[in-house]
Amino acid sequence: MKIGSPSRYRAQLALGARITIAAVATLGIGRLLGTPMILWAVLTAVILTQMSVGRSVKATIDYSFGTLGGAIYAGLVSNFVPGADQLALLGLLGLAIAPLALLSALSPRFSVAPATGVIVVLAPTITHVTAFHSAYDRVLEVALGGAVALIVSHLVFPARARLLALEAAADMLGTMARALPPLFSSCAQPQDPEAIRELQRGVGDAFARLDKMEQEARHERIAFLNAEPDLAPLLRALLRMRHDLVMIGRAAVIPLPETLRPRLEAPLTTIAEAAAAHLLDCSAALTAGRAPAASAAQGAAFDSYSQEIATLREEGILRGLPVERVEHVFALGFALEQWRGDLDELDRRIAERAR
Repeated sequence: MKIGSPSRYRAQLALGARITIAAVATLGIGRLLGTPMILWAVLTAVILTQMSVGRSVKATIDYSFGTLGGAIYAGLVSNFVPGADQLALLGLLGLAIAPLALLSALSPRFSVAPATGVIVVLAPTITHVTAFHSAYDRVLEVALGGAVALIVSHLVFPARARLLALEAAADMLGTMARALPPLFSSCAQPQDPEAIRELQRGVGDAFARLDKMEQEARHERIAFLNAEPDLAPLLRALLRMRHDLVMIGRAAVIPLPETLRPRLEAPLTTIAEAAAAHLLDCSAALTAGRAPAASAAQGAAFDSYSQEIATLREEGILRGLPVERVEHVFALGFALEQWRGDLDELDRRIAERAR
């Protein structure tokens, strides 16, 4: 098996180092503090040390909510419901877990609550402590593991969610740039509808990754009180561009009328090529922290298409087409106008970040 250079797996190697350091540090600190059941603290630190600082913050918050809720409820149930024999213990476990399982199904934030309930109920049968001490120990273990995970994520090879989000945005722009030529060519030449849908899915998947990273970056900003620019305006601009491509893709499912193809195929090809080149420049501008260069070719391509449509209307060619085909042409034109405006909006958002 061929193995790539270490730099190719820099993020994965950094994550491995963070997880290792978090586990060892938690074990050492737990021993010094005399933490009971140190195993759970170490496991918590390993689980909560994530790929980015923002993801670690979100995971820690969710894990803490689930642990606290599960510990409080299971501790109260264990304290007031006797479980001296095996049959009573079964009933106690069911009473403690059922509401927590429902809560975890309703809210992913409490997904760890049932596991916490199991530990709080059953730990006294092993350690011979009270239900209160079992719940207290569980919260202490999670607090220790979570604190170490956050500190290690922030100090050891920190992977900032904001930077990862910008990389995801750049990747999305590259995906759109690669999708434009085949998507626009389908306006003139019949294409497999599944191929068009595959292009749309690629853009949608890229946006989903960006949206996830933006949420992590938001948690990162809140947790560390950073005054970094909000990524939401950039995210909205890219979402509108994705919607524009969906509109263009729907219009491209049905090729243009044969009488119009010789006149419109070349302008559409020029738009696709100019917009793809500009999107690649925007992608590079995002990662480099600069404003994108103005694209005269892109503006000229859109103007050329609009002028050709105006000429066709003046010549009366559109009047000779069925109503549904004329509506198809104007739907494509509307989608292109939206696309042009949203490209300008994207330029402004990237320029704002550069400033």
